[in-house]
Amino acid sequence: MTQQSKVPLNPIFRKSLRALRGKGYEQGFSLPGAFYTDPAWLQAECDELFLQDWFCVGRVEEVSQAGDFFSFDHVGQPILLVHGRDGVIRALANVCRHRGTVLASGSGNTRKFLCPYHHWAYDTTGQLLNAPHMESHQAFDMKQCRLKQLQCEFWQGFIFVNLNPLAPDLKQELAPLEKLIKNYHLEEMSLRYLADEVWDTNWKCLLENFMEGYHLTPLHRDTLHKVNPSRLCEHLKPGKRHFGYSVGFSTRLPAERIGHRDLSDREMDTCIMFAMPPGLTVGIGSDYSSFLCLRPLSPSQVSVKMGLIFHGDHWSQQEVDSAIELFQHTMNEDKQVLTRVQQGLASRFHEPGPLAARDLEGTIWDFYQYLSRRQGSASKTMKS
Repeated sequence: MTQQSKVPLNPIFRKSLRALRGKGYEQGFSLPGAFYTDPAWLQAECDELFLQDWFCVGRVEEVSQAGDFFSFDHVGQPILLVHGRDGVIRALANVCRHRGTVLASGSGNTRKFLCPYHHWAYDTTGQLLNAPHMESHQAFDMKQCRLKQLQCEFWQGFIFVNLNPLAPDLKQELAPLEKLIKNYHLEEMSLRYLADEVWDTNWKCLLENFMEGYHLTPLHRDTLHKVNPSRLCEHLKPGKRHFGYSVGFSTRLPAERIGHRDLSDREMDTCIMFAMPPGLTVGIGSDYSSFLCLRPLSPSQVSVKMGLIFHGDHWSQQEVDSAIELFQHTMNEDKQVLTRVQQGLASRFHEPGPLAARDLEGTIWDFYQYLSRRQGSASKTMKS
């Protein structure tokens, strides 16, 4: 996505979001298709959500050792996540201070970042180490030159970054969610599977899909329905920065499950699905959990970092592989149907449809309320 939209934004978008406020779940309808297909609206989402709110970039295990790093593009902003040799994990602008060249690509372990253009070198804290043939420049002080550092926070083992210097405190905003999920101890789970994909659907379609239980039985008849059927879904009270639902396990499954000692019997037998918009969704289980980190690429494409984290060290490779296979199969089912959803949303025949009962699609309405709060009125976007 570009930083500035050249297409004027139709005011009907904000008017439609404002119209949602104050309406109950029993009055919920899906959004018009243009919310998922219009380039100008996606640009507004990038400017007002993804460049303003906290967004998850992955797990701390991805940069567990000094020198570990990974790079990514966040709606047009090149960013570098690096575990410094001083022991601090930082988010840095992945842009050389000389002529703006993107420094690093991919992931790995390094002692320094070398610009491929003119060989300016930076250490793993972002400090400039070497700038060849710049000694004669009277206004340049190499010691005062470093890569721009971005806000970076850690919560439940996840890494969050924010490009907005005036962003509210992350942990304070997530305190209600923390209370709900604390006994699962996601921060103690270990990353055992990670994949990056591009899906041919709008980012909101994928977030909505992950966050509603209405489709668990009909779409995932041979996968998730056997584990967490739609009939066991229960809507959870939303917070300012999160929403979600819980779903129990089928009585046909073995009753014994492994989880943290702090979990109650009910928690042990319940999955919690939550979203922290705009870009994080998590499915929590006592034994292992899944997550998605989302970044829009276009109105009809989204970048997805997906992973599985496991409780304890008792897992055999066969058990891990079995969990991964179920996850991959399920996600492939979602991926196929969401491509068809995106096609239908672009149709001139599409009209908003009624949402199912609160326990099944109440989270979709919660998501719309978030969008209404954040985008229902004209906003001043951060200049970058």
